Amino acid sequence: MTLKPLSEQTIIITGASSGIGLVTARRAAKAGAAVIAAARNEQALRTLVNEIRDAGGRAAFVICDVGNEADVARVVDVAVAEFGGFDTWVNNAGISIFGRLWDVPMPEWHRMFDTVYWGTVYGSLAAIRHFRDTDKPGAIVNVGSFFGDKAPAVQSTYASAKFALHGFTGSLRQEVEHEGWPVSVSLIHPGRIDTPYNEHAGNFMPMQPVHRGMIYPPEAVAEAILWCAAHPKRDMFVGSQAKFAAVLGAVAPRFTDRVMEKLMYTSQQSRTRKASGDHRRALFEAGYGGHERGTHEPHLMRGSSLYVKATKRPALTAAVMLGGGALAWRLLRGRGTQDSLPPPQAGDMAQISTGNGNGIDVAQADGA
Repeated sequence: MTLKPLSEQTIIITGASSGIGLVTARRAAKAGAAVIAAARNEQALRTLVNEIRDAGGRAAFVICDVGNEADVARVVDVAVAEFGGFDTWVNNAGISIFGRLWDVPMPEWHRMFDTVYWGTVYGSLAAIRHFRDTDKPGAIVNVGSFFGDKAPAVQSTYASAKFALHGFTGSLRQEVEHEGWPVSVSLIHPGRIDTPYNEHAGNFMPMQPVHRGMIYPPEAVAEAILWCAAHPKRDMFVGSQAKFAAVLGAVAPRFTDRVMEKLMYTSQQSRTRKASGDHRRALFEAGYGGHERGTHEPHLMRGSSLYVKATKRPALTAAVMLGGGALAWRLLRGRGTQDSLPPPQAGDMAQISTGNGNGIDVAQADGA
């Protein structure tokens, strides 16, 4: 199918008050799209919409708890009233919980699924009904996680909800295709991203939640999301880290378990900052908004995701890889041929041509 270019679209983005959603909303508006920003933090949304409008863009906001189906329905109403409908729905809203399974109270478990899983279900079905009733192409972009491909310790509640989200997205895609509806269903698989995710997450561990190791910027996820909004794409992995985790988990699951058991308890907590404040943090009420990045302890901060850029142009990437492989093969083959030449023998004569047909002896084994 053919989707509209971003400049002609109206895009709904949930979780737009901070992190990935905030960056995506700003980049979508800069590309010319009309933006419907949805989240729980009214002040952050109002600031974002005023910023977009002051720059000449089009935007509106909806105070929305995606775990409430009635709130999600109001997002559709605002999009229709303000812009006559929408072309892409981005299910980005999410929360997390750091803690062992048995330490997390059951209300927090339910809250996790209300936001991460049910919020995606409500948003996706609202989008499907709109596209079906208006009989026009559209895109649904669901933001999953590499923890939805391979579950870790410590963020076990979050991983459970993301696994459910991944499964729902796959089933939704198959049923939409079976009906023949012109709706693209995409799943984004981010790795570790530099957002306020850790400050908003519930925490039942002794230290402050952080990302450590290799971390990618939220702009890399926004790039993947907006590419899927305009180009039908099944999956987009943000960072080779995310793809590697999924492949390793599938090929060597037991080995991956043991590695993650060793790493996850330390790589998701600060070495120096102790946990403070309410354990629930932003689970049941809006956290602070307006911030794109969080407070992490990276060993390596990437500026972008080369994997995203390669996925956007698979044919070109394949051609470059094949060309590079062919060049490397020719170089290795040429070196092997050169190494296989026999050494010069005694009595052999080397001549250098003078360019006029005469030969000058420069070396001779006998009497040289």
